[in-house]
Formats: sequence, C-alpha cells, structure tokens
Amino acid sequence: MGDIQAVLRELRRGVAEIIDEERVETLIKNYYEKGENFYIKIGMDPTAADLHLGHTVTLQKMAFLQRHGAIIQFLIGDFTAQIGDPSGKSETRKKLDKETVLKNAKTYEEQVFKVLDPTKTIIMFNSKWANELRASDMIELASTYSVARMLERDDFTKRFRSETPISISEFLYPLMQGYDSVAMKCDIEMGGTDQKFNLLMGRHLQRVYNVGKEQAVIMMPLLVGLDGTNKMSKSLGNYIGVTEVPNDMFAKTLSISDELMWEWYRLLSTKTLEEIDELKSGVESGKLHPKAIKEALAMEIVAKFHNEESAIKARDEFNKVHSQNQLPSDIAEFSVQGPVWVVKALFECKLASSSSEARRHISANAVSIDQNKITDEQLQLEKGEYILQIGKKKFAKVKVV
Repeated sequence: MGDIQAVLRELRRGVAEIIDEERVETLIKNYYEKGENFYIKIGMDPTAADLHLGHTVTLQKMAFLQRHGAIIQFLIGDFTAQIGDPSGKSETRKKLDKETVLKNAKTYEEQVFKVLDPTKTIIMFNSKWANELRASDMIELASTYSVARMLERDDFTKRFRSETPISISEFLYPLMQGYDSVAMKCDIEMGGTDQKFNLLMGRHLQRVYNVGKEQAVIMMPLLVGLDGTNKMSKSLGNYIGVTEVPNDMFAKTLSISDELMWEWYRLLSTKTLEEIDELKSGVESGKLHPKAIKEALAMEIVAKFHNEESAIKARDEFNKVHSQNQLPSDIAEFSVQGPVWVVKALFECKLASSSSEARRHISANAVSIDQNKITDEQLQLEKGEYILQIGKKKFAKVKVV
C-alpha cells in the first residue's frame, strides 16, 4: 500500500475537491493488484477552436492517472454543444451549428494529445447515444430532477432572481451531461470547480438508471490567467494557447506576477511539491532570483507543448529582445570604413582609449556585439550596423560602410 499512498498524495496535489476518494483509492489499488483498468470521463464542448493552459490543468492530472491504470474517455460534446453549457453564464449561450462543432472537435482531438497518452485515450462523441433518445426517453430523463433542485445552481439562482430568462433547454444541459456518464459507464469524472453541479448529476443519474456504480468526482481549480485576477479565458484575453508559438508562450509566462508563479508551478509543472517548496524557500531567502525561477517555468511550459530546443531558443530570443529594450535611447553613433578590425572599431567609437585596452576588455569577456559576447580579438566587422558594448554601461552604434 505504500506506493498507492504515494500515488494518492500526488493525486491530491492541486486538487480542489475529491468526492468519494475511497472509490478512487480502490480503483487504483485494483489496477496494481488485479491489473484492472478504470475509466475516467472528461467532457469538453467544442465551442472554441483552441485549448489554453487552463484546460491543461485537468488534462495533466488525467495524464498522471493514465500512468496508474486510467483509460481516459475524452468526450467531445458535439450534441450538448448545440444546447450550450449555462455554467457561469448570465444569459442563454448561443448554439453552434454542426459544422463549426465538428471543426472545433477535430482541433481539440489534435491538441489533447499534447498532454494525454493517445494509447490510453478513447475519443467519444455524445451524439452517438443522444441522437437515439426518443421523446419518451427525454421526458423520463427530465423527470429525474426537480425544478427546485435545478434552481439551486448558483448561476440559475442569480438569473431567476434578476428575472433574466432561463430556457428549458438549459435545464436539459446538466441532465444530458449526467446521462453521458450513464452511457459511458465511467468510474470517475473530472472537471473544473465551476462544473460541480453537472459532475454530481452524473452520480445521481448513474444511481437512477442502475448503472451499478456511482462515479467519483475530481475537481481541479480554475487557473488564474495572465492578469493575476480572473480565471484564464480566451474572452478576457488573459490566456496562453497550447498552440501558440514558443516565443509568445515564453514571454507571456514571464509576464505573470511572482506570487502567481507559485500557483502555476503547483498546477502546471511536473516538479514535485518538495522541489517547488525548495525553490520558494530559495527565493524567499534571497539565494535564488525569482526571474530565474520563472524563466525555468516558462521553459518547462514551452518544452511541454513544443520541445526542449524551442524552449532554449525562446529563452535566448526573449533575453536578446529584453536586453535591447534596456539600451539607452541616446547611444552615440559612428561611421567607419569597412571591413574594420573589432579592436579598431572599439577605439574609433571611443569605447576604449587604446588598442591594448580594447584587447583587455575582449580578453575579460566584457565586449558584446548586438548583445552577444565576443572573444575573438581578430574579428572583422563587415558592412552593416552593430551595437558595440563594453560592460553594462558603455555603448556605441557603429555603421560599417
């Protein structure tokens, strides 16, 4: 049981709430002792074409469970997307046409495998069983829950009190999401904390329809976006898409606050909690610089969705651009005939008082050309424009003609 307890400790990391944790423990135990796999459902309505890092918080927890016996049932809600999930909405959401739904679903399918193991993932579409429901089946489904209970949902309560319209189809949404759990016979369903009502509906309906099991529920917190205040959302523009280019992904990660960085480490990094605590202690004691730790997080995120080489290039490019942004605005400009010996150029631009001083600076690794250190005293500068720099304070712009 020691290993299983270690798995459970890592499972709890970053989790907002687990309902029926004993069942989760039993499922993992049965995998190790009997070789039995268990099935985890996650549903996503393809209402947008791209996933962002907020979506991956749950996906990464699922990827972890795939290593401990889970088969992921990744449900594309092509039927329910045409109803529109009312969770957190102050008004009825617009329905999507089938063509848009299927196009977005294909994009999701490609993106989730940046995180999930495709050999342990089953892509499913809820139109397969939802389209087969007859009118009598829908009436039976609707009879399993009362209007009073439905209005206990926070978003419905607010809209009801403010006399904002609520369509009957929106009452059907959580019922249909719950019915997906009946059709899929899943053991666990995962989602964000904003999905709690819908996730519990799955437990309720599995019991009503005598599936023989009640799904456990694992809820992940909503990732705070780049603004440090609101949950990551495309509509708010505070997001990082999983398909964004490495340079943008890296730069956006570095833009988050030092405080938010630790929450991102906890929810997005593969580092252990102990390793994260060590980094935090190092920053608090002054032994580690927060920028360096944030840079490491940015590189990990880029490498995860691209590769290690892209992460290194993104870091180097960011540092280059960042350094250029810090250059003085009144750099002296010089023009010399080329090609010109770098030592002579440093002298001509008055960065060194003599050739020997220029050589000493080069030997001391103190000379940069366009933010890149140079060590070759014999370097010849061809035609072009260059930023020459000695140390952190002496700059000159030279045009070789």
